[in-house]
Amino acid sequence: MRFVNRSAGRLSRHRRGPLAGLVLLLVGLVTAGGLYTALAPAQAQDSDTLAIEVEKGRELFLVGCSSCHGLNGEGVSTLDGNNLGPSLVGVGAAAVDFQVGTGRMPMAQPGAQAPRKPVTYSEEETAQLAAYVASLGPGPAIPDESDYSIEGLDDDAKEAAVVRGGQIFLTNCTACHNFEGSGGAMPRGGYAPSLDGVESKYIYEALLTGPQNMPSFSNGNLAPEEKRDVIAYLKSLEEQPGYGGFGMGGLGPVTDGVFAWLVGIGGLVAFAIWIAAHTTRSKKKKVTS
Repeated sequence: MRFVNRSAGRLSRHRRGPLAGLVLLLVGLVTAGGLYTALAPAQAQDSDTLAIEVEKGRELFLVGCSSCHGLNGEGVSTLDGNNLGPSLVGVGAAAVDFQVGTGRMPMAQPGAQAPRKPVTYSEEETAQLAAYVASLGPGPAIPDESDYSIEGLDDDAKEAAVVRGGQIFLTNCTACHNFEGSGGAMPRGGYAPSLDGVESKYIYEALLTGPQNMPSFSNGNLAPEEKRDVIAYLKSLEEQPGYGGFGMGGLGPVTDGVFAWLVGIGGLVAFAIWIAAHTTRSKKKKVTS
């Protein structure tokens, strides 16, 4: 027992010695350096890659976008107070990916609405522009495929998602896009484009960012799962055959009834009048005395 106490005493004296503190300090520095060596290079590499993407995006922006949106994305106003191009600070990468990825931007000339047209920039250049605009201010990021796809769900979950998405779409979207997403006219030269065949990612980004005349449905007022369900409903419409033949864009029973009255019954009445006008009439000879 006395030997154990002597050993403990000697160890305690060594711990209190000046060399013990130096050894502990060296061990701590070596451990911290090892952890930094293992973790820091990946972070530094990611940061350098992002910085390169942002710089390349800025170069593309200055050439193709700054004339309308300003040299720093602050927007450009005309003399009468209208926006030649709105500010892009805070719109996020998702807005750029939607507008540029669908060919809506750059616009050929300012107008009430930017139509979809052939894409000007490659996917890599679009990503670089999105990275630069995202650096101007916080905003919605480009969604991942898992955000807007129902792949991986079982059949019952997929059916439930389509039903929920249909309820959301019929409540919030049919006033502009009609019942099957075929689009329609809007005031002041605008229009709601058809959603038939539109990529799921772009529908999600449109819901998230609210392009043109469309209101934005942020994650606060429409959860990501609800956006996914709306997309599932629209994709289910694309898979349904048109049993009725000429569907008239799915505008609803009122339009179908008007078409039936004006074209169907109107055509029958016109045909009946034509038959009556061309019916062979009997001729009587005049009796001469």
